[in-house]
Amino acid sequence: QVQLVESGGGLVQPGGSLTLSCAGSGFGLDYYNIGWFRQAPGKEREGVSCISSSSSGGSTYYADSVKGRFTVSRDNDANTVYLQLNNLEPEDTAVYYCATRCLIHGYSGGVNYTVDLKEPDFDSWGQGTQVTVSS
Repeated sequence: QVQLVESGGGLVQPGGSLTLSCAGSGFGLDYYNIGWFRQAPGKEREGVSCISSSSSGGSTYYADSVKGRFTVSRDNDANTVYLQLNNLEPEDTAVYYCATRCLIHGYSGGVNYTVDLKEPDFDSWGQGTQVTVSS
């Protein structure tokens, strides 16, 4: 059974850190681009980070809102992708999902850009993990 399972969410104070995990079963995550998304109550889902497949070099991408604070990484032996969340802010409160797709909107060098990576016939999402940043 093909499945993604997130874990690691919780309640943390502003300025704190969390590490989210996205474990794959039934398929190897290193063959896929893996994206992290979040959705806060009343807001649209937002792509926050992406790591490309190992064959594509494992490039990483971040939304401007989290750049410098979040870090995405892979452990292929564990078949897991991680998202390290540092210096958390109340605005980071959301349900975080991992998926076999990426969608990042950014701005660099005076240019808006979009990273949109998805499989033509495969789309898997985890069930989500809640991150709450509050004092």
